[in-house]
Amino acid sequence: MNSEILIGIMIPFLGTSLGAAAVFFLRSQISASLQKILTGFAAGVMVAASFWSLLEPALESSSHLGRLSFLPAAAGFLIGIGFLLVLDLLTPHMHMNNISEGPKASLKRTTKLILAVTLHNIPEGMAVGVVYAGWRAGEAGITRAGALALAAGIAIQNFPEGAIVSMPLRAEGMPKYKTFWYGVLSGAVEPAAAFVTILAAGAVVPVMPYLLAFAAGAMMYVVVEELIPEMSEGTHSNAGTVSFSLGFVLMMILDVALG
Repeated sequence: MNSEILIGIMIPFLGTSLGAAAVFFLRSQISASLQKILTGFAAGVMVAASFWSLLEPALESSSHLGRLSFLPAAAGFLIGIGFLLVLDLLTPHMHMNNISEGPKASLKRTTKLILAVTLHNIPEGMAVGVVYAGWRAGEAGITRAGALALAAGIAIQNFPEGAIVSMPLRAEGMPKYKTFWYGVLSGAVEPAAAFVTILAAGAVVPVMPYLLAFAAGAMMYVVVEELIPEMSEGTHSNAGTVSFSLGFVLMMILDVALG
């Protein structure tokens, strides 16, 4: 693995770590409106990335199938949804819209909070890994700049996710340095997932369209299951919707302009 790919798969992890560091310079608690803004922005970035960075290249890579070029993308997308559904059912974790609820956190509740964001980071790491693997293999529709745009976009949306882990834990009395490390650890799965995906994708280049769509499906599961309910329920839902639009447009600009 060359240094350029290594840097690329570490960029999203940097975004999570910087977000977790917010605990050192922000108030000890995130307001409901700010949490909806951050969550909506992250959702918008992920939706745009799922299409322009993953599904579109998957369709281009299958263009030789003619009118059946949709099959690999459709199958991979549904398998990605199913994978995250099974992972969601088998792994005990808190849903994002329950993070700020309830009494002072126990170790069990803290663990579930970390698992919630960690689950979000797995498909993001896979997405970065499969795009870099596709670029390295010379797949159609995947460029070096496009892979970097995806990594940068996910890093931008990881910033609020890192804060969403560290800030509520700090509000419940946990020391700042400890909440920071919990936030960092929640993002450590991303470069690991990217690295494993690159290794696997390098061995199965013929199914690259399926892998691209798989990552898109996994990311969309997170958006629909977790992020959209969190940004939409209760008051301040308009702020989440506007933030979603801004995140979507930013990721679209990054991918189209750089890709």
